[in-house]
Amino acid sequence: MRSTIHSLLLRLAVVTAGSLMAGPGMTQDMAQDAGFRSYLETLRPKARAMGIRSSTLDSVFPSLTPNPRVIQLDQNQPGGGAYSPIPNFEPYRRQHVDAARISRGRTAYQANRARLARIEAETGVPEEIMVAIYGHETNYGSYTGDFDLIRSLATLSYEGRRRSLFEPELLATLKMLDNGVPRSRLVGSWAGATGYPQFLPSVYLRLGKDGDGDGRVDIWNSEADALASIANYFVNAGWRRGQPWGVAVSVPANFNRASVTARLSPARCPRVFNRHSRWLSMAEWRSRGIVPTGSSRLADTTLATLLEPDGPGKTAYLLTSNYRAILDYNCSNFYALSVGLLADAVRQ
Repeated sequence: MRSTIHSLLLRLAVVTAGSLMAGPGMTQDMAQDAGFRSYLETLRPKARAMGIRSSTLDSVFPSLTPNPRVIQLDQNQPGGGAYSPIPNFEPYRRQHVDAARISRGRTAYQANRARLARIEAETGVPEEIMVAIYGHETNYGSYTGDFDLIRSLATLSYEGRRRSLFEPELLATLKMLDNGVPRSRLVGSWAGATGYPQFLPSVYLRLGKDGDGDGRVDIWNSEADALASIANYFVNAGWRRGQPWGVAVSVPANFNRASVTARLSPARCPRVFNRHSRWLSMAEWRSRGIVPTGSSRLADTTLATLLEPDGPGKTAYLLTSNYRAILDYNCSNFYALSVGLLADAVRQ
């Protein structure tokens, strides 16, 4: 009985208000199907405006059904306001920058050195940063997700809670299909990320890059294409050639943190950026007694922001604008820090 009720609740999650107003004699399944099909038809003019052929839509829409599982996964995402408590970074670092991931990263790094060196020369994005993203997103291609992207994104768009996010990705996926990407490759996470770099479909269309010269952008099977596409993403995000992402530093016990509080309220990702100090040059940070603890160094004129992810008295970081480029890939301090640290470990 409990499982039956649970199944019914999941079905109700994907029924819009309009479909709930079905006429007498129409079952819940019939109402859901009618509402879903009606929504799909509203996509045709938008798809046509993108140059997507009607035959492509006709090959997909008739057999498409909602997937209640993705609604459940979306609604179970962790919340947290901009000022709610945040756990320490160290447990996350131990899990995501562990010996196994570093070892596999070094293997991937050595196996791809020729193409990595070429891509870095062309773009300025360090070889190890490309490898670290590859490692974090799919554990070097070992798991890329198995959700049908079109079905998942159609379900999330129809449900409506975040339609402004998911509907454009659904249309982008249909454009990929129309461009000749096989339906069998259009799989990934429940939220639409796909391939070795876990690009959203719209990102694939904008920034996917042919890295092996075969005329196709295959981020599902070609490491060359995946790495070139990751580098192209960072170029688009403003990566600065020759500048490290950041350095680990020690902070004096008597440091006046109030003196470096950021003066602007961030419009994007406040939970992430509220933890950063204002920008100072490395020379200014050193004058305040904050010095690197490792071999990495930043020029005196480099601007950096301070982050203490485990609180006072623990390892802190001075972060450059290239750290912000990593945040553009995934707006999480834990993610961006672990990408940078994994990249440093892989390069050693």
